Parts: sequence; C-alpha cells; structure tokens
Amino acid sequence: GPFQAHNLLAALGLAIAGGVPAGRATDALTGLRGVPGRMQRIARRDDGAMAFVDYAHTPDALEKALTALRAHLDGRLIVVFGCGGDRDRGKRPEMGRIAERLADVVIVTDDNPRSEDPAAIRAEILAGMRREAVEIGDRAEAIARGWSMLAAGDGLLVAGKGHETGQIVGDAVLPFDDAEVLRNLAAGAGA
Repeated sequence: GPFQAHNLLAALGLAIAGGVPAGRATDALTGLRGVPGRMQRIARRDDGAMAFVDYAHTPDALEKALTALRAHLDGRLIVVFGCGGDRDRGKRPEMGRIAERLADVVIVTDDNPRSEDPAAIRAEILAGMRREAVEIGDRAEAIARGWSMLAAGDGLLVAGKGHETGQIVGDAVLPFDDAEVLRNLAAGAGA
C-alpha cells in the first residue's frame, strides 16, 4: 500500500543521495522481497483470487491492511482475524467495527488467547459489529473457511499473526503458521 511505497521511495532516495547511481538503485528494486508476514501474498489462483497474511494486530494496522488490499481486488474482500488474550481488551470491538466496515465477509477466530477464554475474546470482537460474522474458534478451520469462500477476483486476508509460527494457548506455544495453512490449502486446490 501507500505506506510501503513511501518507505520504498525513501530508501531509494537515501541510496541515490549516498552515491549509488540512480539506474543501479532502481534496478535493485526488482530483486526486493517483502517482509514475511507483512502483506505477504501466499497464493494466487488462476481465476485471480488471492490470499495474504499480515501481522495487522492493532485497529490502525487492520484498517490500513484492509484498505490497501481492497484497492487491488475486483471481487470481495474476506478477512480472518482474532485478537490476542491478556492484551488491550478495548481494541477488540473496535477491530470488529473496522473489519465489518472494510471487508465483505468477516470470520472471527482465535489468535493467541494466552490465559483468557478464547470464546470471550471472540465475543468482545463480535460485540463491535452490527452485521453477522462467521465465528470459528479453530484458526486453521477459519482460514480454510475463508479459502473455500474465495471466488474469481476475491481476496482473503488472514490478519493478526503474520510471521508468527506459534499460537499461545495458556502457557503453551503450539506450532501454528498462517502462511503454511494457506500454502497447504492452495496446494490441495491446485492454485
């Protein structure tokens, strides 16, 4: 989105100001790879449907991620997200409102519940919403539901964990990777 474009232009300007020839600096841009878990495209189907993961775990980040992704879609925007436990409870209904306003389909799931009851966290997110959302506690199942709903030109954003490879439940860190779940779904669907 615009935030990444501004960062890219700033880096390009610094490189040129630091003595790197402009042509060499701009050529180097073609080899750039994005940061894992930051608006990372995981799959693109033949029909144009795409799936992304992003670390967006605050209201501002979720709003920016959904807004940026919306600009690149011809179809619907589906979001799968949750909120972490033992963290700012006040942001939960706000994130529900943001998701409802900016996405066509909202799937609320578990993030890192830590010591909190995951169902209570989801309820606080849903309390901020007026229209009905899909609620699926199991994150892998929620991602699979979002993937199954994709049609031509749609986009799926799995938000909140980004680069993380574990899910904190109680005192345990269970292996979990949003990108891996999406890759497996895409491989099974022939994306």
